[in-house]
Amino acid sequence: MFSLHDQCLRANQLERREWLRVGGLSALGLTLPQLLQAKHSTAAPSPRLSGELGSTFGQAKNVIFLWLQGGPPQHETFDPKPDAPAEIRGPFKPISTNVVGIQISELLPRTSCYADKMAIVRSLVTRDENHDVSGYWLLTGYPYGPGTARQIKPGDWPYFGSVVKMLKPSEKLPALTSVWIPDMMRLNDNVTPAGQTSGFLGKLWEPERFVGDPAAPNYDIEGLRLIGDVTKIQVDRRRDLLRQLETGFDALARNDQVGAWDRLSQQAFELLTSGGARAAFDLRQESDKTRDRYGRYTWGQSVLLARRLIEAGVRLVHVNWARDPGDNAVDNPLWDTHALNADRLQDNLCPQFDVTFSALMDDLSDRGLLDETLVVVIGEFGRTPKINANGGRDHWGHVFSFAMAGAGIQGGQVIGASDKNGAYPATTPFTGGDLTATIFHLLGIDPSGVFHDKLNRPHPITKGEPIAAMLTNASVKIELRPSEGDMTFVPPFDTRLLFDPEFDTKLSLIAPAPPVRDKGWRAFPTLTTQAATGLIVQKDHKCLRMGFGLHESPLDTVLEQGTSALLAQEIRNARGGQYTLTILAGGDASTADVFDSVFVANFTFRLALFRFNDIRKDPRAVTELASTEFVPNFGKPELFTLDRFLGSTTPGSNFAIGSGLGIRVVIEKKTPGQLVLSQDLRASAALRIESVCLS
Repeated sequence: MFSLHDQCLRANQLERREWLRVGGLSALGLTLPQLLQAKHSTAAPSPRLSGELGSTFGQAKNVIFLWLQGGPPQHETFDPKPDAPAEIRGPFKPISTNVVGIQISELLPRTSCYADKMAIVRSLVTRDENHDVSGYWLLTGYPYGPGTARQIKPGDWPYFGSVVKMLKPSEKLPALTSVWIPDMMRLNDNVTPAGQTSGFLGKLWEPERFVGDPAAPNYDIEGLRLIGDVTKIQVDRRRDLLRQLETGFDALARNDQVGAWDRLSQQAFELLTSGGARAAFDLRQESDKTRDRYGRYTWGQSVLLARRLIEAGVRLVHVNWARDPGDNAVDNPLWDTHALNADRLQDNLCPQFDVTFSALMDDLSDRGLLDETLVVVIGEFGRTPKINANGGRDHWGHVFSFAMAGAGIQGGQVIGASDKNGAYPATTPFTGGDLTATIFHLLGIDPSGVFHDKLNRPHPITKGEPIAAMLTNASVKIELRPSEGDMTFVPPFDTRLLFDPEFDTKLSLIAPAPPVRDKGWRAFPTLTTQAATGLIVQKDHKCLRMGFGLHESPLDTVLEQGTSALLAQEIRNARGGQYTLTILAGGDASTADVFDSVFVANFTFRLALFRFNDIRKDPRAVTELASTEFVPNFGKPELFTLDRFLGSTTPGSNFAIGSGLGIRVVIEKKTPGQLVLSQDLRASAALRIESVCLS
């Protein structure tokens, strides 16, 4: 039992539960200390700093660090290669930005309007193709090695945000100097790699991580609320009690661990009694117009939250591109586009980034924050110059791009260059050390300084150099022009899995293997693809028919065994997970007898989920992953459903999206021999589909 009178008790024998029992943080009636305990349970002493904090440039008061986890492709973002071969340049074109002479990908039409505020670097390197190792260098400023950085270790070099927390604490909210939202960086097998913790600095300097989806209707940070009827006055009284207890333990206070624990308790008090901290996380205070402008998805609302946090006084907000549901075990999660690079970029990734980034730039400018806020856009590496067999690009650390804007940055310029294929640097390369040195420099932290660890060993803050060309330079002359970006080419992010589910748009049916990347329903045969008599797929207003006799013909209809018709569509942004395919369908025919005794008696009707066999995406050449047969009734439509889990059930094993997933409805003649329908009888029968739903 712990006793207040035990003068012989040594600090290193004092366990946290004993602190809590003597009226410490557990007496507060709070939840935040519990949150801090989980991260700081073995809090180490604060390092003794050597030398002065740099009074160098210091133009940035805060930083919003946009981490595009997975590795965005340089070719389809900031370094297009229009003169390279098709298998390197990809299907997208460059567009001219609002600065004469600077082009970026047409997938970023809104971003192109802010080139005058941005400095783009096209010769960043890590020379490593591992998410963990490459990311470690960029997030710490130091290369990892030897081996991989898949495991967080106490001796890791600290994340640069931890150094910022130690050397440049927030004046308004010291406890929230460095914040990470909305989740940690995780690999596909749920590994949390090194480079995102305080490492050998100790747990006291961990960034504060708030895991959760800011786009969720019930988003809330429980740790910032007082429990029950506990008031601020009661919290202040309990803090005074804790201070009185600490006064009687001067010997204990000299112990590093207890001293660190005291700092953590003070951080807890600061957050709980700070109305500004609680208010900053309350996105309900933003107008619907602003929230819509950023995008009502995790990325958009996370970046909006970042703006609110730096406005409240947070020094550094790291916004990690979070995984979509089903992203944990697929071969193209996040920006890691090993498959379907073009589709993922145009349908999912670039619409979210482009809309949200432009909203942030406008918002910061309108609020007078852009001149004091550094905005960084970067991923852990780039992607291979050559597109692979699944239409994807693989890991590539030999050269890639990033961008900075805002405080201290000279916009309207491109720094460095890659070669003609975007494969290797054509000019002097920059490293993760140069990246962190630039950030430290702009925050007023001397990147050439040192600090000492708990063993009093000196460590350089970074071994890189600030990228001088990025910094404000009056000699740079910018000529502005209207951007060529076409925002209709990259509309705002659309979460629908299928286009035209009720057949009520003007979209036409598409041939099974179109020569371009058309989106929508693909059908075979149609009147435009099949001149001979037989089965036909035909779109009418608010319905679709699949059957025979749907058009006039002077010839008899002859249907062989195996004759089929199909309606198919690729699933937009396909992920692993539970899929439910439902159609509302019934039967049309010249007579009920023709429908039952001819159509239903000779044909099968099937719903299927499938994977394309190759990048041509022909729905006739697929591997069915799940299917079910159904029998429609003449007249009144009914619901028919296929429900199936598509994904890996083995931890660490990926489910292959491959060349894409899709759904299809197939009708096929199953009976042997020929079915001959005389044109004189004018017999017709069809499956009438009124809607298709995929969830």
